[in-house]
Amino acid sequence: MQRRFVSIWFRRLLSDWQLIRRPELKEVPFIFAAPDHGRMMITAVGPLAVLQGIEKGMRVADAKAICPGLEVLDDKPGRPVKLLRGIGEWCLRYCPVVAIDEFSKDGLLLEVSGCPHLWGGEREYLKEIIERLKSKGYDVRVAIADTPGAAWAVSRYGTVTPLIPAGGQTEALLPLIPEALRLEEAVLTKLHKLGFYQIKSFIGMPRSVLRRRFGEHFLQRMAQALGTEDEMLQPLQVPVPFCERLPCLEPIRTKTGIEIAISRMLESLCKRLQQEGQGLRTGLLTGYRIDGKVVQIGIGTSAPSHNVTHLFKLFQLKIDKIRPGLGIELFLLEAPKVDALNVSQEEMWTSKRGMDNESVTRLLDRVAGKIGPEVIQRYLPATRYWPERYLQRTVSLTEKPVSEWRMDKPRPTELLARPAPIEVMALIPDHPPKFFIYQGLQHSVLKADGPERIEREWWLDEGEHRDYYQVEDEKGQRYWLFRSGHYGGEQKYKWFIHGFFA
Repeated sequence: MQRRFVSIWFRRLLSDWQLIRRPELKEVPFIFAAPDHGRMMITAVGPLAVLQGIEKGMRVADAKAICPGLEVLDDKPGRPVKLLRGIGEWCLRYCPVVAIDEFSKDGLLLEVSGCPHLWGGEREYLKEIIERLKSKGYDVRVAIADTPGAAWAVSRYGTVTPLIPAGGQTEALLPLIPEALRLEEAVLTKLHKLGFYQIKSFIGMPRSVLRRRFGEHFLQRMAQALGTEDEMLQPLQVPVPFCERLPCLEPIRTKTGIEIAISRMLESLCKRLQQEGQGLRTGLLTGYRIDGKVVQIGIGTSAPSHNVTHLFKLFQLKIDKIRPGLGIELFLLEAPKVDALNVSQEEMWTSKRGMDNESVTRLLDRVAGKIGPEVIQRYLPATRYWPERYLQRTVSLTEKPVSEWRMDKPRPTELLARPAPIEVMALIPDHPPKFFIYQGLQHSVLKADGPERIEREWWLDEGEHRDYYQVEDEKGQRYWLFRSGHYGGEQKYKWFIHGFFA
């Protein structure tokens, strides 16, 4: 696929933004200014101030002498980049890769390969972008070409057409001035002194001569514009490999329309996942509304899946959370997290039990979609000695345990996250207690078994060992108690309760 790039130049970014916020300034000449080496310098100029002959880079004192009624607004460092970031995130509805123009900080660069046909072609695509941005109050110039450099040049200095056909970037660049190549001021000064006022004046010269005169960066900029060297963009959001886009001819406002959109995108997405042996673990549906707002819902699965029906049911549980407003004009379905899916051989007359049964995993996914994934917890045994470290939580139903559950020793059905201190009376050392006090209640011990010694994991921390006892009180309730340390040791021993038996 031929790569295509769009450059959007905001001719008066700051002033347009200010007029959107304060429409009354349309009748007032104004500028933005910031301190520079003890002087207030103009960083942006409003439309009426431009008519008065005021330019960017002038001193504020000189500008006030030209226009006494000039209103001066304070500029803040980084404001243009912040504005471009917000507009760029809005432009994600047109393509997956949007980057800020790092050279001039007054525009955006979009990689739109494979996107214009969704709007009926490149002419209609550019028309849509221009009209939407102008409707919001921004004066822009737009161009499309095979390279970011050529699109940037034509959007700012082109006079013929913003639509540069595939392979036509060289012809489009020839009549433009050297500034169109995004060069430094020192290089531009040299070019002008030598009488090079158009790119065609030096583009055919030997590379060795150009390198000796203007440096390696000059050749790099020219190669990037012509397409002989790739130029990497820094996207605002890294695109997800598994992603489907669905633009709408008419804004979607109904639940039925949203369901149809989800179903169509899931069919395409799951087909790609199946071809690559992957399954969705997390899915994100984004809706771009015509008022500029964005709505999102997400789903998660316990095991990788590319089953359209199952995934659609998970999204269907959350459709009511979508607020379409005046209508959604673009849907975006992403799978940020996928896992390898090994399709097992189906068996007749037999049914799998437990986590290997797909019906179980689908049921858990629907439960998680209704009441939240945090209510479903799965634990696997860990190769550890300390009881509170013996379990490890996992979020995947396909993860296999690295060790077997320990069955040689009885363990309580309920284990406290942290052992609770208790008061104990024991007759002689190493004997179980006669009674213990827990949460203000005294429990008399009628039966007991133990001790079972569990040593501390010395490679993790230091401390005493534990001697565990299983005890039963007068009510028939069973507890798991332990004594930390020896009787008569250097450190005073303590008793704790750690769990409850069924």
